[in-house]
Amino acid sequence: MKNKKIAVLIPCYNESKTIKKVVDDYKKALPKADIYVYDNNSTDGTDEIAKNAGAIVRYEYKQGKGNVIRKMFKEIDADCYLMIDGDDTYSSKNAKEMCDLVLNGKADMVIGDRLSSTYFTENKRPFHNFGNKLVRGLINTLFKSNIKDIMTGYRAFSYDFVKTFPILSKGFEIETEMTIHALDKNFLLKEIPIEYKDRPAGSESKLNTFSDGIKVLKTIARLFKEYKPTIFFSLISVLFLIISLFFGIPVFFEYFETKMVPRFPTLIFSLVMLIISILLFICGIILEVIVKKHRQLFELVLINTKRNNE
Repeated sequence: MKNKKIAVLIPCYNESKTIKKVVDDYKKALPKADIYVYDNNSTDGTDEIAKNAGAIVRYEYKQGKGNVIRKMFKEIDADCYLMIDGDDTYSSKNAKEMCDLVLNGKADMVIGDRLSSTYFTENKRPFHNFGNKLVRGLINTLFKSNIKDIMTGYRAFSYDFVKTFPILSKGFEIETEMTIHALDKNFLLKEIPIEYKDRPAGSESKLNTFSDGIKVLKTIARLFKEYKPTIFFSLISVLFLIISLFFGIPVFFEYFETKMVPRFPTLIFSLVMLIISILLFICGIILEVIVKKHRQLFELVLINTKRNNE
């Protein structure tokens, strides 16, 4: 394991107050690792501070954390990738343990679990706390998992995960996309509790509770549709079926009693809802076959990725 390469990935946007300490802490925790700071249009000199601290500084000019991580994963080759934030909220003392799990083949993704540790006492933003619980509950229910912290920015990845993860998100919803992708593609996940501390005074969060929260919920809905199409379209199909029965059953009762159909528009509406319901159900079945085929192709891509890495 002495020849294994570790890359510490730090996406940054205006983190001049904390980036030097973050770089220094992770240089001590992982002295042989390469520390990359990707500056995302900072205006406060974050890049120069990081460079002077000894980090490898690169740039991503498309705004958004997802865009930064996409470029990181594309450009950097390593045996283990440790992703952290530049705001000094994550303790470096967990870094070696997380990397060792990946390097020893015990995990493809190690999730730094804030929510089982100090997050709810350190984080003073109640809507952030509510949002984390909501997202965790939704994903664990929809994907039948038991992940404790879905949106943490502290993670370690294997080469196989990084080089086969198709990033579509542009912003802070990237962590949610990572988690769902790992669950769907049967990657080996591990969670370890980590210490979390709130941002120091003068350091401002770039996460907008409401707008970014809505983006995360949209991402969950989109990925649920794409990864679980049978369930997704069946639920909508059942909704249209209920509407069809609600309007259609009284018309049929009237027909059996009077041998007449006095409400033709209602009958037509009911039949249209029934047809839509059937079509949605069929769409779900067809898309499920396509998703299964994509999973098979993904396994072949994963095999080729492993061979190339060897």
